[in-house]
Amino acid sequence: MLLFDNRRNKEVRLLYHSAKRRSASRLMIFIIALILFIFGLGLNLSVGASDIGIIDALKYLFVWDGSKEQLIISTLRLPRTLIGVFVGASLAVAGALMQAMTRNPLASPQIFGVNAGASLFVVASIVILPASAYSSVVFAFAGAAAGGAIVYMIASSGGMTPVKLALSGMAVHLFLSSMTQAVIILNESGEDVLYWMTGAIDGSSWQDVLTIAPFSVIGISLALVFSGSVSVLGLGDETAKGLGQNMNGIRILISFIILILSGASVAVAGPIGFVGLLVPHIVRKVAGENYKYVLPFSALFGAILLVYADVLARWIAFPYESPVGIVTAIIGTPFFLYLARKGRNLK
Repeated sequence: MLLFDNRRNKEVRLLYHSAKRRSASRLMIFIIALILFIFGLGLNLSVGASDIGIIDALKYLFVWDGSKEQLIISTLRLPRTLIGVFVGASLAVAGALMQAMTRNPLASPQIFGVNAGASLFVVASIVILPASAYSSVVFAFAGAAAGGAIVYMIASSGGMTPVKLALSGMAVHLFLSSMTQAVIILNESGEDVLYWMTGAIDGSSWQDVLTIAPFSVIGISLALVFSGSVSVLGLGDETAKGLGQNMNGIRILISFIILILSGASVAVAGPIGFVGLLVPHIVRKVAGENYKYVLPFSALFGAILLVYADVLARWIAFPYESPVGIVTAIIGTPFFLYLARKGRNLK
């Protein structure tokens, strides 16, 4: 009996120390990510046609001197940087929620047809109706819901698998994207909409920030509040029901949050891909499977990814601008192919 108690106490101590090490590791990763995020903000504000140092760029946020450089920061670069933060965080959290809800590692706003559906509806609203920024968001929500529903119905017939989801999602994505381009060409909407279709945040204004900020904050806040329920989804339906969870209610709530985050992001920045696919996988490697940590880390890592991707987009053809969606596609496409190849073996 004494031997059993000693062994049990030893196992408890090992579990305690293991949990303590994981917590310390997560805290260290969070601090490093926060430092990278702050440095990325300064770098994003400093890069452009006008040469402004990182320290000066950050200083201009707090000390007003009325200089030309500060005017450039406050009216041009700061809104663009904030859009990168909100869009990156929103898409990453939306991707994490989609992967949790479907228990499919290939789920993301782009692969699931959400971005393409939102883009089609937004472009159609711009061409047909004189829409404001907020009405564009409404159309984006409707398009995101339509695109996601089509992919889900196709992929779930006969049993959903990661590869089947990828093929269905990409087929619907290409079809809806082709329809979007047809609408643009037939109505001679100009190069601005075509540029937006690649996923771009340059030229962002404070109106764009005010458009996405409330949806992003509300969506991410709701995701964090219900992170425990999201984690339960990963245990399977039977286990979740045994724990007293309303599975249909949770899925409806998560779908609503995904539509808020993805729709608002597409409305202001176009269909930026692969952020929602790439970031959650990285986060689960460094923070574990508990969505209490996955979701806030995804928001931070998503913001970091898009802020630095925007910097790279400016350097590709400097001093000319390139869409940030090009950079995320270059980074994300090999990763997507790797995940598709792994198939069922992915967790």
